[in-house]
Amino acid sequence: MAKHSKSIPGRGLRVADQIQRDLSEIIAFELKDPRVGMITITEVQVTADYAHAKVFFTMLSEKAEDIKNTLTGLSMAAGFIRGQLGRRLRIHTIPEPHFVHDTSTARGIQLSKLIDEANATRAKDAED
Repeated sequence: MAKHSKSIPGRGLRVADQIQRDLSEIIAFELKDPRVGMITITEVQVTADYAHAKVFFTMLSEKAEDIKNTLTGLSMAAGFIRGQLGRRLRIHTIPEPHFVHDTSTARGIQLSKLIDEANATRAKDAED
């Protein structure tokens, strides 16, 4: 008797990783929406039933207008993207992608700058 797919350890993580790789290719090479520029898929979280996938992405531009345009373009292309995923993935349910701008990189850069400033101030105080 075959085991149920939920009993395979880490299957959800493997599916999410495969979706991340496929989405990167689809968005880079097949999506023709001018609102969607160069983005990086940073993480994909898939629900237990594989019905939904939360897709986190970053961009070079951190302008609010660019982020809004990209989110709009990705949301409008979600059906196309899901269809392309369906051609690539061999799972029963193809997840509905939900795109979320990932601010962790920008936040990390801000924190790094603050740490550098604090270290510079500390070094300056030590010299005096």
